[in-house]
Amino acid sequence: MAYLRCDIWSDSLQMTTSITAILPDVGELKAAKVVYLLHGLSDNCSCWSRFTAVERYANEYGAAVIMPEVQRSFYTDMALGVGYFTYVQKELPQICARLFGLSQKREQNFVMGLSMGGYGALKCALTAPWQYAGCAGFSSVTDMERRADSNSPEMRAIFGVPVMVPESASLTKLLETQNATDLPRFFMTCGEQDRLYEENCNFAKALEEKGAALEFLHWPGNHTWDFWDASVKMALDKLLI
Repeated sequence: MAYLRCDIWSDSLQMTTSITAILPDVGELKAAKVVYLLHGLSDNCSCWSRFTAVERYANEYGAAVIMPEVQRSFYTDMALGVGYFTYVQKELPQICARLFGLSQKREQNFVMGLSMGGYGALKCALTAPWQYAGCAGFSSVTDMERRADSNSPEMRAIFGVPVMVPESASLTKLLETQNATDLPRFFMTCGEQDRLYEENCNFAKALEEKGAALEFLHWPGNHTWDFWDASVKMALDKLLI
């Protein structure tokens, strides 16, 4: 596998930003499965590769893994900031197609993430289900309305003043707008001691009631890299077959 840390210009962000890319060194890149792997609130584009064995797991499938950086934006086009959701969902696949020759075909593209990145992955899949064959969220933030109730400076920067979560940022509202037959496959995990366990259970139930293809696994565990290392391996095994 090839491992690259790239600095790229983003029109959406109007600035230079970084991505980490893991690319197969055998075969045509245009034939590879592509996984957009999203980081959590306190992380950056390097953390998945630093704290898990995702490169080794991706090598088993000859998959390309693209890890962008979005600061603490919650994968949102911020009210008082820049357009991180547009960047990840629309511009980044175009950049990766141009730079690396990666496919943008639905059947070859997947989006995954942990915590804040789990929210971002689910938001991508529910906003543009035609873009992804599968979506995985690990210990995901699924109740953005509850998070926004804090009325923190960070939430005000993301959603404006007063803090109001638009339908385009609410996973529940996005799910309501979709037909089950149009959705990708979903894979979710959450530790049973995780503070986000209850909201993950609730959102998994909503996906099931919608008729989405979902596998939700939970076991004793918390909001830790050990849990996410196991989770990303399972997600690749489940979705990239």
